[in-house]
Amino acid sequence: MFVGRQDELETLQRAYDSDTFEMVIVYGRRRVGKTTLLTHFAADKPTLFFTAQQQSARNNLSDFSAALAKHFALPSGIAFSSWRSALEFVAERARDEPLLLIFDEFPYAAISDPSLTSVFQIAIDHQLSKTKLCLVLCGSDQGFMESDVLGRKSPLHGRRTAQIRLRPFDYLTAASMLPGASDEDAFKYYACIGGVPYYLEQIDPALGFRENIARLYFDPRGFLYEEPLMLLRQELREPSIYNSILRALGSGANRQNEIADRAGITTSAAAKYLRTLQRLQIIERIVPFGEDAENSRKGIYRFRDGCYDFWYSFVMPAVGDIEEGTGKVVAQNIPEDKFATYLGKRFERVCLEWMRQQSLDGELPVPASAFGSWWGTDPEARKPADIDIVAADRFSKTMILGECKWRNDFNESEALAKLKSRARCIKDFTPAHYWLFSKSPLSQKTLEKMEAAGNERSITMEELYRGR
Repeated sequence: MFVGRQDELETLQRAYDSDTFEMVIVYGRRRVGKTTLLTHFAADKPTLFFTAQQQSARNNLSDFSAALAKHFALPSGIAFSSWRSALEFVAERARDEPLLLIFDEFPYAAISDPSLTSVFQIAIDHQLSKTKLCLVLCGSDQGFMESDVLGRKSPLHGRRTAQIRLRPFDYLTAASMLPGASDEDAFKYYACIGGVPYYLEQIDPALGFRENIARLYFDPRGFLYEEPLMLLRQELREPSIYNSILRALGSGANRQNEIADRAGITTSAAAKYLRTLQRLQIIERIVPFGEDAENSRKGIYRFRDGCYDFWYSFVMPAVGDIEEGTGKVVAQNIPEDKFATYLGKRFERVCLEWMRQQSLDGELPVPASAFGSWWGTDPEARKPADIDIVAADRFSKTMILGECKWRNDFNESEALAKLKSRARCIKDFTPAHYWLFSKSPLSQKTLEKMEAAGNERSITMEELYRGR
C-alpha cells in the first residue's frame, strides 16, 4: 500500500518534466521507503532502473551493462568496458528522447569503484548536461550520500538540481497505514514503532497492540528485535560505542556528561558520537524555548526515532529474558506507570507535530513559526517547572501555550491554572492562548469555562487524528 510522499513525488515530477538534464539525489535511512517511492514514481514512465550491489566494481558494471541491454533491446551479452563508455551510451540515447535513469544503492557501486563519482561528474559536464536525462542517484548510506555525493569536496558537488532526504512518516501518515486501528492504538504504534513504512507494514491487523509489540520486539525471531543494532552495524564503524551511548540515553541519562559517564567514554569523545546520531536522526538535542540552540548549556538529548526509543527503554533491559524464551511474559508485564510515562512523552511530540501542521494550514489563531517546549526554574515559585507546548509568532511576540495529558483522569482546572501561571517563565513573549491536549474529552464544566474565557481550547485524540 503506497501512502503519502506527495511533496517528494511533486519534486521528482518537476525534474522529469523539465525537458533538460536533471540530477535528483534521494537518500535516507534503510527501510524508510526510498525504493518504494521511486518504483511508484517510475511506474508509468520509460525507466532504466538499476540497483547496485555489494560486490566488485567489475560485477556492478556488468550488471549495469545488462540493464542497458535489456532496456534498449541491445544484443544479449553486450558489455561496456568502462562506466565512462556506458554513460556516453546513455547520453547518446537521451539526447533527443526523455529518459528516467534511477541508480539505486549508488554508494555500493561508488565504494567498490572510488573513481565512479568523478566519472559521473565528467559525464555530466561533457555529455549528460546536453540531454533530456532525469538521473536519480539513491542511497541508504546517509554519511556517504552527504559527504561523497552532496559534500563540497565531492566531484558531484553543485551538479544536483534537487535533493530529497526521505524521512519517516509523520504520525498522521503513519496512521493511514493502519486503517483498522483505533486512534489510540494508531498513536501507540507510532510511539513504539515510529514512522518507518516497512516497520508499520509488519503490524498484523488481526492482533491487538500488545500482541503485535510482543511478536515484533520480544521474540528473538521478531522483525524488530535486532533491527536497531543491525542498523548501527550497517551505518557506523563503532557500533558498540554507539550502542553504549544509546543504552545510556534509554536508561535516563540526557546530558552529554551523564551519557559519557554511563557509556564509559570521555565527554569530549561523546560529543562526536552524539553529533553522528543526530545526523542519522536517531536522537536529537533540544533546548528550552527561547534559548540559543548553539550556545545553550541547558540542552538535553532524547530519542527522535520511536523504534529506537522503545527498544532502548523496554527491550534492551530484557534481552537476557527474551533470549531465554520468556519475552512474551516481559511484554505482557511492562509496568503500566512506566509505559504511561513513555507514552506521555511521545504524546507531546505528536501534539507538536499537529501544531506545526495546523500553522502551515493557517488554522492557528497565532501565525506561529517557532515551536518547542520550555523547562527551567519558575522565577516566582522558585522551583522547577515546564511547559509542554510553545507555539510562537516571533514578529508579534505572541504565543500559544499547551499542556499535554495522556492520563484518562486529571485535575483539569489545576492543569489550566498551572499553565497560565508558567507563562511568565518565557521572556519577551505574551501568551495569547492556553490549550489543553488530552487523551480523553474534558468535562462539560471545563469546556464551558474555556468557551467563556475565549482564549482557551481543548484538543482531544479525536481531533489530532481527524482526517486520517
